[in-house]
Amino acid sequence: MNLNTIVEVKRPKAFDQVEWRDGHAFLGGGTWLFSEPQVSVDTLVDLDQLGWPALTVTPRGLEIAATCRIVELHDFKGPPEWKAVPLFDQCIDCFLMSFKIWNAATVGGNVVMSLPAGAMVSLTAALEGVCTLWPQNGPPRQVPVVDFVTGMHTNVLQKGELLRSILLPASALRKRFAMRQQSLTRHGRSAALIVATVGDNGEDFLLTVSAATPRPVHIRFARTPTAVELRQAIDTRLPPDAWFADVHGSAAYKRHVTFHLAEQVRGELS
Repeated sequence: MNLNTIVEVKRPKAFDQVEWRDGHAFLGGGTWLFSEPQVSVDTLVDLDQLGWPALTVTPRGLEIAATCRIVELHDFKGPPEWKAVPLFDQCIDCFLMSFKIWNAATVGGNVVMSLPAGAMVSLTAALEGVCTLWPQNGPPRQVPVVDFVTGMHTNVLQKGELLRSILLPASALRKRFAMRQQSLTRHGRSAALIVATVGDNGEDFLLTVSAATPRPVHIRFARTPTAVELRQAIDTRLPPDAWFADVHGSAAYKRHVTFHLAEQVRGELS
């Protein structure tokens, strides 16, 4: 839609050229920004001219620029030892959007939206991603994705701060994974998206609960747990008031589904 409050579009070529004030909004893919009126915004700061490489493979892992398009992540193959790369496509398939939107929507935009059912939040949290944030005045800081999102549509970004990239560590990308997703309707928003990752010998089992909770939750074990151990850990970590209720499922429903799906992924990786 047209944003009739916008009076200027800035296209900086470096972050130090950004002069932030109230009324500014960062523009990446714009799929949400242009989806509804932005009455408090009069200036867009277009990030496209910053020229960040979408995906960078390093010995540390995979660095995903905030401006990386969903389609670029979808097309990524990766080294053969990164067994978790197929999880990219599985999470992308959970998006409540047309495949045509993949060509515009960005990974960073989905993470910054910080919705419980944000597919890129689920993906990057499950693979132990670490955000690099650029404040307006100060050195860059790193925040794990699981701590970046603080609740429904809320996160740790300060005024004028920018999500620069997300690093998925090689250690997480080398792990085996299993994923399950449940929606109330066939093409509906996720009511629960559960991912488990584990080392080749059953070590470092990590369960990530998302969509069913306001923010992603990690539950880690030194080794693959038993069914009883996993259920007890979820019950301890997520009491009855920790679940997210909305039109896509009640808290009780999401809790029940999470227990069911968590046991499925545990069994698959055992």
